Amino acid sequence: MPIVVNVDVMLAKRKMSSTELAEKIGITTANLSILKTNKAKAIRFSTLEEICKALNCQPGDILEYVPSKEKNTETSE
Repeated sequence: MPIVVNVDVMLAKRKMSSTELAEKIGITTANLSILKTNKAKAIRFSTLEEICKALNCQPGDILEYVPSKEKNTETSE
């Protein structure tokens, strides 16, 4: 998926544990883990807002667009 969630990076920068963040923003550690491991298909703006408040950061510090590598469809001759 070309959108990468960098919650773990911001947690390290803020010296905060996943458990502490989950408690502050009111989600389970399991759901936070899904975000951290890039297994989430979506994120609510309200959750993103709470993460940004708790980590004192911007959404761009949490979400990153990484273009996927295009498959070469040309054939070799």
